[in-house]
Amino acid sequence: MSARIAIINYGMGNLRSVENALLKVGASPKIVTKPSEVTDVEGLVLPGVGALEDCVDGLRASNFDDFIAGWIQEDRPFMGVCLGLQALFDVSEERHVKGLGIFPGKVVRFVSQPGFKIPHMGWNTAKLEQNDSPFWKSLDSEKDRFYFVHSYYAVPEDSELVLTTTDYDGVFTSSIARANTLACQFHPEKSQAKGLQIYSNFASICNQDDSFAS
Repeated sequence: MSARIAIINYGMGNLRSVENALLKVGASPKIVTKPSEVTDVEGLVLPGVGALEDCVDGLRASNFDDFIAGWIQEDRPFMGVCLGLQALFDVSEERHVKGLGIFPGKVVRFVSQPGFKIPHMGWNTAKLEQNDSPFWKSLDSEKDRFYFVHSYYAVPEDSELVLTTTDYDGVFTSSIARANTLACQFHPEKSQAKGLQIYSNFASICNQDDSFAS
């Protein structure tokens, strides 16, 4: 049975790209605009592009802020992408936006330096910091590359939350994971076969954890 996964539409985000990626790995995605539509699913995805303030405002306006917090607290499979990672923390330097506060930490901007381009845009590696993570199944921590486009990155207070790190004139957190929660700063849906592998791994985790489906 294919994993049933809801994709949150809060008024912005790369919804169709994420939907197409999930379809390619054999999942059954559906786009939802309010928490009451999140039924008969095993997984939840929060995509995001643009400004974090608009993302968080959209989540609060659609009542997804508390819903996401409860979903993660119940350890149901969750995946955040780009702003979907940054929104999980307490606060961002980007216009001093208050995040959802699900994980302690902050979001900071890359420091501008001569010869150092911001945003960080293009392909880069992601070094695995958690051993044997199911989210990283069939991926090479040293060689596989993923697509980034961002000026800000998360700094978790708990180092054990860090799944991968990436070096861009300094090491930063490029993804986090805890239990059934994964969030990536890079865009798996833009990262070709390696990114699809991440969506496939997430779908597999959803299939293994269907006890909450309703």
